[in-house]
Amino acid sequence: MVKAEGTKRWKTVLLTIGATLFVLMLLSLSLSLFDGSKYGNVALIKIRGVITGDGASSWGEDTISSTKIVEFIESAEESSQIEAIVLEINSPGGSPVASDEIGTAIKKAKKPVVTVIREVGASGGYWIASASEHIIANKMSITGSIGVYSSFLEFSGLMEKYGVGYERVVGGENKDMGSPYLKLSEEKKKILQAKIDKVHTYFIQEIATNRNLSESKVREMATGEFFLGSEALELGLVDELGDKETAEKYLKDKYDIEDVDYVVYEQKKGLLEMLSGVISQGFFNVGEGIGTMFLKESITPYLLT
Repeated sequence: MVKAEGTKRWKTVLLTIGATLFVLMLLSLSLSLFDGSKYGNVALIKIRGVITGDGASSWGEDTISSTKIVEFIESAEESSQIEAIVLEINSPGGSPVASDEIGTAIKKAKKPVVTVIREVGASGGYWIASASEHIIANKMSITGSIGVYSSFLEFSGLMEKYGVGYERVVGGENKDMGSPYLKLSEEKKKILQAKIDKVHTYFIQEIATNRNLSESKVREMATGEFFLGSEALELGLVDELGDKETAEKYLKDKYDIEDVDYVVYEQKKGLLEMLSGVISQGFFNVGEGIGTMFLKESITPYLLT
């Protein structure tokens, strides 16, 4: 009798926990799309953290989903009440594909898109900003960093020291290129460098087109160096120094928008994402050079800037 009562009690506890988690999941999903009034006339889309395709993140790392940002832009574009879009960027960069997806969505929008770079708009973050018609940056912001990198740890020497072997079985000579258990040959390093150079060229061409600059001028700046907002203004990478109020003035002056009332579009983490915290990273990433250090204490090793 006592055992049956104990089993029944545990079943009740487990059912209660399960029901609570289910309710919390539904609540997090219902709050994940919009934050703030839905009745404004200017969309405010916040792009914070490392730019990824799906927005998955590891513990302590802020990320943003290109899929979600594209949805926000398209939603604002389709809304009859929205007259303009303001992007508020605080990002060190991320995936080149994800950055390009957002940039393409911005250029497809018929409504004016203005970018405000707060602390960091570097690499992939700057790629996105460059697609907008007007860029405003804080004079001390981290801007630009037009570059690409790929890196990985290599343990072959340590393995040899401790007598650990790597049994290599591949179909395709370059299939395990970049493996941490195998010393990278000069030939394979040249292959990887060629890929990096090609992505870098795509990046340069995109900035040159978006900012109406010559490709040669952008290439001169595309060393991966970051610029302060004030320096970026002198180089033609941004249009104005200021903040969100500066963006509001620009919209009022150019588009006769009398009052700016924001509809805030902001990605929020759901319960499952906060619990799992798993990031899916590609071999290349746009961003996360020195700009990353201004957003978090440690630098993720596999990123492109």
